[in-house]
Amino acid sequence: MLNIADTLHAWCREARPFALATVVQVSGSAPLPPGTSLAVDADGTVVGSISGGCVEGAVYDLCRQMLQDGGGPARARFGYSDDDAFAAGLTCGGEIDVLVQRVEPTAQPHLTAALGEAVRGRPAAVAQVVDGPAELLGRTLTLLGEGGAYDGTLGGESEDRAVLAEAHALLRAGRTARIDVGKGPDTCPVTLSVLVHAHAAPPRMLIFGAVDFAAALSQAGRFLGYRVTVCDARPVFATAARFPHADEVVVDWPHRYLAATETDARTAICVLTHDPRFDIPLLALALSLPVGYIGAMGSRRTHEDRNQRLREAGVTTAQLTRLNSPIGLDLGAHTPEETAVSISAEIIAHSNRATGLPLSAGTGPIHRSTARTAA
Repeated sequence: MLNIADTLHAWCREARPFALATVVQVSGSAPLPPGTSLAVDADGTVVGSISGGCVEGAVYDLCRQMLQDGGGPARARFGYSDDDAFAAGLTCGGEIDVLVQRVEPTAQPHLTAALGEAVRGRPAAVAQVVDGPAELLGRTLTLLGEGGAYDGTLGGESEDRAVLAEAHALLRAGRTARIDVGKGPDTCPVTLSVLVHAHAAPPRMLIFGAVDFAAALSQAGRFLGYRVTVCDARPVFATAARFPHADEVVVDWPHRYLAATETDARTAICVLTHDPRFDIPLLALALSLPVGYIGAMGSRRTHEDRNQRLREAGVTTAQLTRLNSPIGLDLGAHTPEETAVSISAEIIAHSNRATGLPLSAGTGPIHRSTARTAA
């Protein structure tokens, strides 16, 4: 639901009831992941998408019916239909489970608060019961901030504690996921299935080197949802005018700035300077940090020379395996814009533990989903 948080927050503030349809499970290949939502208000206004267009019409009708009839939450499944070419189905061949429910904002003020935090770009999570006893289906619990307050309940104190522990972890990772909650590994089977919608602060992309490639990469990084910083020790090049798409431009020695700034497991570090004076102290530090991605620009010869210098600086072989160099995927890129696409593609593949190979060269589902179990 956080994909449409801005509109939902506005509707909640106006105390406007709406029907919410959420993808809660994906089987095989499907265009959008669990947690993606579509909503319809009483006037028939629709926002969001759950399938890229394949089943939108059928889900819209279900939402309208939910608003008119006032029934309880309901599950619907959509998949590819060979028998009826006009049936609502996914042309990609996968299946999705959708939970449709009526939301009364006045009855869930904690939901309004969580949506508001997400709109402001602050960390927030919404845990939504998507499978279990009928009386709990659709119920929500919210968490504001990684160490903040929570509100709502999923049915009981033990369930709430289990889900909150998982929600904290997912919020730190910035990942939406479905978790199964039981009373214990040896006592009874799973009692609830909960979808945790997580909205973390944007991940950081740190670009070192105020060059043309950095200008194109900062634009691509911002498009992908990163908070982009461009850093260079040369004030004549590191200016806001040259990097309008960066969230900040810093004039400092790269390794000194990296040592002082905050990073986490989602941070992407892109070193575009290919100058040993900057590269070696910067990469020696970066490779010791638990960040998500580290890449460095340069030719094959530059790469070999840089690796030798890093070894002499005390960087271990294990640490060097984390360095993506030369940076980017082999797309035949030449221009700064093409190179930015190459680097962005490698970061996406690395973050998702994907191969980076053409989809036509593989087999099996294109999209993967996982569920976690909390006892």
